[in-house]
Amino acid sequence: MMEQYENVINRIKRELIGKLEYLEDVSDENLKKMIGEELQKAEGDLHIPVKKRIELSRQIFHSMRKLDILQDFLEDESVTEIMINGPNNIFVERAGRLYKSERRFDSEETLRNVIQQIVAKCNRVVNESSPIVDARLGDGSRVNVVLSPVALNGPILTIRRFPKDPFMMKDLIRIGSLDNEVALFLEKLVISGYNIIISGGTGSGKTTFLNALSAFIPADERIITIEDSAELQIQGIDNLVRMETKNANTDAGKAIVIRDLIKTSLRMRPTRIIVGECRGGEAMDMICSAMNCGHDGSMSTVHANSATDSIARLETMILMAAELPVNAIRRQIAGGVDIIVQLGRLRDKSRRVLEIVEVEGFDGHEVLVNPIYRFKESGESKSSVIGRLEKVGELKGVEKLKAAGIN
Repeated sequence: MMEQYENVINRIKRELIGKLEYLEDVSDENLKKMIGEELQKAEGDLHIPVKKRIELSRQIFHSMRKLDILQDFLEDESVTEIMINGPNNIFVERAGRLYKSERRFDSEETLRNVIQQIVAKCNRVVNESSPIVDARLGDGSRVNVVLSPVALNGPILTIRRFPKDPFMMKDLIRIGSLDNEVALFLEKLVISGYNIIISGGTGSGKTTFLNALSAFIPADERIITIEDSAELQIQGIDNLVRMETKNANTDAGKAIVIRDLIKTSLRMRPTRIIVGECRGGEAMDMICSAMNCGHDGSMSTVHANSATDSIARLETMILMAAELPVNAIRRQIAGGVDIIVQLGRLRDKSRRVLEIVEVEGFDGHEVLVNPIYRFKESGESKSSVIGRLEKVGELKGVEKLKAAGIN
């Protein structure tokens, strides 16, 4: 039966494509009517239940005016990640768990067309000469594309989705990522202009947490955000400048990378600079030029498995930009970064704040850290990890709090 339905879909698409070649500006509503008429004709050969007819109509419309079968996943709010490994292997994530979908694209060409639609809307280019690209959807969802010759099993499309309404700190408290005490502590730090690095592994919720933290920034400040693909949804800031990198291509000239954007942002009179993620040499500009040069309250994220590992990651990334003595790099990190918030994803798939540490200083050899909060697990119930952030130390660098008049 599935094969018969697929034949019906393909036949109707061919019929409509032929008709549309001779018609101008067919609206979405008229196209839906035409699809309905074609489905009625198909009833002569195959009985199609009403519910199935509605589903087939939607599939045909999506394949002609939207993003084919991908559109159904994008309209399903329970789907948080979509992984397409060639036209026939599609996986989706719901509630932190992966499921293989029975849906598939008609052909590799159809999947390639969908990819080109997505990429073109971001003014980006992906082809065999430039087979890897990061992009985004209109709703801010993160998109990564890998084509041949790099991808061996067909075009690879990965989409990380974000909630339509950005998570606020109260939402993170509700789902147990942290508690009220820790949220209030972080709010005071953000208001006072502490430079904060959010660290964690892939999928630990770094961008979501950065969004939530940004809600504490005073509304009268000038904020500049810099990202590979614009994902941050900062609310409540009128004087907000958003910048995004640009890939090199033959039509639009050379690439504009994060380092370029950080350098130009310094001339735009920012109060704070927020970099979506430091992955390479831009860490030097973020630490040395922003955090150490008067832009207090700047924030960024890094990939690392622990707070102390994030310091080593920053060292490595700065070395990618310049051959500096390690002690000079560590001195810059100690002088620029005030707080590191470590996130993690536990075995029950929940995302939690695991540690908050203060960067205390530099002793001539190592960057010193002062743990303030640490997650302690106390048990497990119905496959859920039970635990809470416990206070293990006191903030020592209180000068910025005092300057802001906060206890």
